[in-house]
Amino acid sequence: MYLNCHSFHSLRYGTIPLEELVQQAVACNVKAMALTDINTVTGIYDFVKACNEVGIKPIVGMELRFDGQLRYIALAKNRNGLGQMNRFLTDHNFDGTPLPFSAPRWEDVVVIYPLENIPDVLKENEYIGIRPEQLPKLFHAQWKALLHKMVILQPVVFRTKREFNLHRILRAIDINALLSKLTQEDVCKTSDVMIPLEQLLLPFTEYPEIIANTQKVIEDCNFEFDFKTPKNKKFYTQSRETDIALLTQLAFEGLEWRYGADNLVAKARVEKELKVIDELQFSGYFLITWDIIQYSNSCGFMHIGRGSGANSIVSYCLGITDICPIELDLYFERFLNLNRKTPPDFDIDWSWKERNTILEYIFKRYGADHVAFCGTNVEFKYRSIFREVGKVFGLPKEELDMLAKNPMALHETNTIVKYVQQYGMLLEKYPNQRSMHSCGIIISEEPITNYTPLEMPPKGFPIVLFDMHIAEDIGFEKFDILSQRGIGHIDDSVKLIQKNRGITVDIRNTALSKDEALCNTYLATGKTIGCFYIESPAMRGLLRRLNCDNYKILVAASSIIRPGVAQSGMMKEYIFRHNHPDKFEYFHEVFKEQLGETYGIMVYQEDVIKIALHYGGLPAADGDILRRAMSGKGRSKAALQKVKDNFFASCLQKGHPELLSQEIYRQIESFAGYSFCKAHSASYAVESYQSLYLKVHYPVEFMVAVINNQGGFYRTEVYVHEAKMSGATLHNPCVNKSDYETTLYGTDVYLGFMHLEGLETKLAQLIITEREAHGAFLSLENFINRIPIGIEGIQILIFIGAFRFTGQSKNQLLVIARLILVNFKPENRNLMLLQEPVKAYKLPVLERSAFEDAFDEIELLSFPVSCTPFDLLQTKYRGSVLVKDLISHHKKTIKMLAYLISRKHVPTKRGTMYFGTWIDNKGDYFDTVHFPDSLGQYPFLGGGCYLLLGTVEVDYHFPTVTITKMAKMPFIADPRYSNASEKQYTAHQQLREDVSMTHRAPYPQEHEINIPRQKMTP
Repeated sequence: MYLNCHSFHSLRYGTIPLEELVQQAVACNVKAMALTDINTVTGIYDFVKACNEVGIKPIVGMELRFDGQLRYIALAKNRNGLGQMNRFLTDHNFDGTPLPFSAPRWEDVVVIYPLENIPDVLKENEYIGIRPEQLPKLFHAQWKALLHKMVILQPVVFRTKREFNLHRILRAIDINALLSKLTQEDVCKTSDVMIPLEQLLLPFTEYPEIIANTQKVIEDCNFEFDFKTPKNKKFYTQSRETDIALLTQLAFEGLEWRYGADNLVAKARVEKELKVIDELQFSGYFLITWDIIQYSNSCGFMHIGRGSGANSIVSYCLGITDICPIELDLYFERFLNLNRKTPPDFDIDWSWKERNTILEYIFKRYGADHVAFCGTNVEFKYRSIFREVGKVFGLPKEELDMLAKNPMALHETNTIVKYVQQYGMLLEKYPNQRSMHSCGIIISEEPITNYTPLEMPPKGFPIVLFDMHIAEDIGFEKFDILSQRGIGHIDDSVKLIQKNRGITVDIRNTALSKDEALCNTYLATGKTIGCFYIESPAMRGLLRRLNCDNYKILVAASSIIRPGVAQSGMMKEYIFRHNHPDKFEYFHEVFKEQLGETYGIMVYQEDVIKIALHYGGLPAADGDILRRAMSGKGRSKAALQKVKDNFFASCLQKGHPELLSQEIYRQIESFAGYSFCKAHSASYAVESYQSLYLKVHYPVEFMVAVINNQGGFYRTEVYVHEAKMSGATLHNPCVNKSDYETTLYGTDVYLGFMHLEGLETKLAQLIITEREAHGAFLSLENFINRIPIGIEGIQILIFIGAFRFTGQSKNQLLVIARLILVNFKPENRNLMLLQEPVKAYKLPVLERSAFEDAFDEIELLSFPVSCTPFDLLQTKYRGSVLVKDLISHHKKTIKMLAYLISRKHVPTKRGTMYFGTWIDNKGDYFDTVHFPDSLGQYPFLGGGCYLLLGTVEVDYHFPTVTITKMAKMPFIADPRYSNASEKQYTAHQQLREDVSMTHRAPYPQEHEINIPRQKMTP
């Protein structure tokens, strides 16, 4: 009898989590109920499952509202009815028109109007909802005549008084109003709760016709859904037979391309995989992915196919991936096996600049009615909760900042703050708004609106109203179309090399960029700034500790750097065994047989599965549960607990020592959600090596590409420094040489206008188009005549030196600019065919300090270009040790003068600690460790140069300095403000640092790892 129930998927309105709504219905003896969340079907599929489990008949629909006003409730009689509602709402979502007051003519939908919004004529499928408190109105003749069209309407929005208050808070958040300003129309009625069925029917006993009508609606609505059948597009061609025929043809063509004509091992594996793919009817999925790659190749785009798809030799032969699974011993069963019922995952990356072109092709090729992005629910999170809730209670911004930035223990204890905390905590994990999945695309066999309405976000691609987990539950597997700046680095580098040097680099040829001597030297010494995935301080340190001098070790490094592996102690143990292969024994024979390549250490997801199967003796099905749990896809804690119990029972039966089994399972658990499959690590390693190859052999072009793709781990300044270290001559932006992005002429690098703070993008683009159309600018006067610019924009360009080609000083240019612009009339711009010579002014000679340019640069770019930060120091002291000598100072106390690049925050039981990255005055990088005791007395004080005192620790070829004292060193006063002392140190504050945060616990020390290094026997 409940035809209008809301869950918390009625965003900023409903307060009841979906499962709890169904459980409440059970408690109230409800036999049938409808989920009608506002303008969405996000929860209907989980709702149907939950109802079926407890014997309640599920009815699905929507409550259709516009601008907060209820129009009507729509209930699907069947799947067709759901599609009709979805398409109706989609049309209005796309064109932004108000929902009409009357429902359209739907064939398979029941419509219920509230008493306040009844059309003049009711269609056969339309009813009037009458609430219990409205029954007295039925004594009037006008309503009695409509009894045959009335049904019981008892909305459900909240459960308790506290939840009603929560509902009011949600409504205030939604309409951006104070709680005290809410009206009755803004919130639900205080009676919108679920009550026992008998209690609900009691007021209607005098109106059996209304009860009968309600029962008829329930009987008419029979929405059933097949959760088991795949919903993705079935065939690429016309049938399963033609799909496998085409896939076989393409696979064997690719086999010859990749392996030549006579590789029997590869041929046998292709045949084996094709058989499984056909049996599972996944040929279409492979072919659609191949089709997308073909289009990408035709556009000249570079892509990276990664993830578990790289386990497949068919993927390799089709050009979807560039990882040879035979070379790396990647087994196909990890990717696809006969027990798997869902299609495989292909994760494919493009440059962030080219991804939209790929998306447009997919939507056009497979039809806008059949393609959409996966949605996602953005939940209320800690910071947003306190800001949103505090705002509706009327707290000022300063208090909101305090609540959002500090833990609850540090909050004030007044009444309002207590209310904010109390209701804020109720909201944690509630959905707040719908958004678009970053990369997941659905390609459907049926029109997608058969399953959900669509929304059109600002990015211009439609999204479904459910997330990836629901999509998977109902039979969809998404195609992950990703973007990353790392591919942009590689792609733009290749284009720059061709343009600048006339050299064509076939970077897709992995033989060229996988195992090259000079690259291996850079890799082993951590000279990888700018390279995808291997440039962070932690990764560079790991490469040095491993003396990583080949591609296969890089594959392992790409996995052991992950938090789960490092947290379990595996990373430290792997480093030890890699450097001391003679100082350990495999502590069980299974580990030697299965994990010999990684010294008996579990590094990849596959390794965990191998041990679970070969050591623990678990069946394959349990291994798959473990795998899915590790990848974050497992949603059943009960299933995982069952596997754990089975694991220990099986180990006991096999006679394994209990302590060993417990340690192995601890290591398995630590991987949850973090570790890579080996194919994923290999894909990352290939891209890292491609970046490295370009950095080693074409360093200037590579660093310019990194700068133009807006960097990676570090800020632009670091990559500009790296370009200088690579042999580039850096120039400030110039109106005749620079583009919006940074440009390259030989080894001369001209920074782009995009880096100038305060210069409008439109103006920067106009400078370039005008120059391309009518030639170089001849003078400042010529520039002003051709470009509509005010004095502020001119000053930015003058201060950065963009008119230095004129040979006039900045001071002279400023005087000229002001003289011209005082009487300049914009309407005269470009009217004179022959430019009259500008009156020559006799300008005074104004002296400039050699460092004024540096401070101009800091102000406009946030870093100096014409000199180094060290040149601006008051002191001439440069420290007692340089980076190149650190490795020979193990356990010695040293002094260094260094410029701060980045620091990483790590919480510990004793307080905050930091890892710092610096350069010395020769430009070389080194790393420091700052423990809480040291930081208490000698904290970081922002960007700049510091004098450091510390002890050198050399850990497996990698020196770090443990800091005991440090002090920020003073720069010279800004010479531009020699007569304004209050401004002499303002620009210094613009020097930046990169600060990253982590909430993980510190990695375990060697004595805490306790992984046996000796053989253990039963």
